[in-house]
Amino acid sequence: MLRIVHNSIVLGAATLGLLAAGSFQPASAQRDPGFLFGTPRASVTLKVGYSVPRAGSDLFAFTQRELTVEKDDFNGASISGDLGIRLSERLDLTFGVGYAGSFTRSEFRDWVDADDLPIEQETRFHMVPMTVGAKAYLTDRGRNIGSLAWVPQGQINPYLGVATGLTWYRFEQFGEFIDFETLDIFPENFLSNGFGPTVHILGGVDVSVTPRLYFTGEGRYGWASAALDQDFVSFDDLDLAGFQASAGIGFRF
Repeated sequence: MLRIVHNSIVLGAATLGLLAAGSFQPASAQRDPGFLFGTPRASVTLKVGYSVPRAGSDLFAFTQRELTVEKDDFNGASISGDLGIRLSERLDLTFGVGYAGSFTRSEFRDWVDADDLPIEQETRFHMVPMTVGAKAYLTDRGRNIGSLAWVPQGQINPYLGVATGLTWYRFEQFGEFIDFETLDIFPENFLSNGFGPTVHILGGVDVSVTPRLYFTGEGRYGWASAALDQDFVSFDDLDLAGFQASAGIGFRF
């Protein structure tokens, strides 16, 4: 009887030891199981980048000709966010919004004031595109295991896409200017803002870090233009086209 009791105690102790040794494993697996419970329904990305406007309309040409402003002075930092609704393993419906802007100090190239001082001004250019589109992945992003679990198919997933919508812009020049008829110098604030239709083509790649988290890199080119307000009444529509490169982080849920 004592032997049986002794063996039971030993077996019980061994069982408790095994449970204790493995007690951290389920908790660790719960923190990073390597899969999702079900296929992701959507994703959110936040990206930062650099915008290179085409700056092809006559207002940009006039500004560069008369003021000490170069074409690349209209380049600037950008930030954007996207919501993707998963339609299939390779296709998302996307909603995006972004911002890009530049700020440039300048002076007239060929003119100075009566005291031989530069005639100075500042130019600010901002764009906010708002789009809806589609993004098609070139490979499957994941696979289902059984009826519940979903795991990423591969670490790298390239994609192509198209989007359309509206771009809001603000073009402002303020400081001192010249009346070329009287040669008088006067302070002024010229401002125009509004909306124009836009179309974007894009391509990029998602790099999975975990089933939920991924890094993303993207390049896109957009076409857009918009009418100018009365302050720039003698100019054609403002060119809002250009290229944007960005990188950021995404989250699946």
